[in-house]
Amino acid sequence: MAKQKLIKGNAVIGQSGGPTAVINQSLVGVVEALRDIAPVKKILGMRHGVSGLTTGDVVNLGKVKADKLKVIAGTPSAALGSSRDKPDAEYCARILEQCRTLDIRYFFYIGGNDSSDTCRIVSELADQSAYDMRCFHVPKTVDNDLMGSDHTPGFPSAARFVATAFMGDNLDNASLPGIKINVVMGRHAGFLTAASALARRNENDGPHLIYLPEVPFETDRFIADVQAVYDRLGRCQIAVSEGVQDARGRAITTTLVESLDRDAHGNVQLSGTGALGDALSNLVKAKVKTASGKTPRVRADTFGYLQRCWPDASPVDAKEARGAGKFAVRCAARGDRSGSIAITRVSDKPYKSSFKRIELTDVAAKTRHMPPEFIEGHSDVTAAFIKYCRPLVGDLPEMATL
Repeated sequence: MAKQKLIKGNAVIGQSGGPTAVINQSLVGVVEALRDIAPVKKILGMRHGVSGLTTGDVVNLGKVKADKLKVIAGTPSAALGSSRDKPDAEYCARILEQCRTLDIRYFFYIGGNDSSDTCRIVSELADQSAYDMRCFHVPKTVDNDLMGSDHTPGFPSAARFVATAFMGDNLDNASLPGIKINVVMGRHAGFLTAASALARRNENDGPHLIYLPEVPFETDRFIADVQAVYDRLGRCQIAVSEGVQDARGRAITTTLVESLDRDAHGNVQLSGTGALGDALSNLVKAKVKTASGKTPRVRADTFGYLQRCWPDASPVDAKEARGAGKFAVRCAARGDRSGSIAITRVSDKPYKSSFKRIELTDVAAKTRHMPPEFIEGHSDVTAAFIKYCRPLVGDLPEMATL
């Protein structure tokens, strides 16, 4: 991509999609780096993403003092407010028009797949109309499903939550034995559900079964799995991705529950609903039996939105999210016109990573899945996944039993 001389003008930053524990680290990283770029006159923030930008609802981030930025960086959720808007070409044309009105020459959007696609369309429209503007996507998603990166800011902190939640829940399940089902976020990618495996410390620790969207889910096989673990241990802890699907690609939730709400994009609502957990719990109650023929104690929890913004961020995640924001500005400052920021793993011991710019088209509207080498059979993960994930989450609590 040809590099061009920087032009004087304003910068704007937005946050989009589901918030995370470290999305504000990226916001502050962009702000801090922009303050050192002479051609940037004002640093503006979009209220609730591009929906706020199109109505002129912006805040002057350049006036926010350093001590407040420091607190904001360590605060979960989107400080500017987020948006679920999925702009098409016409919407992006309105975004570009507002950028002209506000003299925006540097456009930074923090988000996932849809956010990268918004950046792509806006960048292409700017080029077509000969409007000189840099457009950069700063990655964010707890699902870890962006192409081109080893992992995505937001995932390590959510994975840390999942791992510690399963550690505590495993002890609860051992104290009062029964069957426990925990539904974890992940519509198409199973990384976050797989992180539950980090909870295992001893041979019989849960989760004893892990079900991912990448592996077709069969209800009869599921019941057989649960029965086998229960017969062996007298209990069973299960991790299930909200997006598990059958061999035909249908979400299991839709095959077990008759009516479900849909979001603004027509997707069946998976997060924020206990439908899958309740349906699987009822299935287990009906099919799994104790040695005496009774129904075992069965419970289900849906972690839902708790996974996204739990205020105990992974140290690696916080550092990398901040760094991704700063690197995006450095790419713009060196003359790159657009791009998305990707994290590359340099080493595991000691853990070390670096950043690189990749094309927006390499990320936009694409989904990364758990690779086969991370999946063990139909209900577990491999040692390769544990090796991949463990350095990202930080130190986990030490626990012991009598």
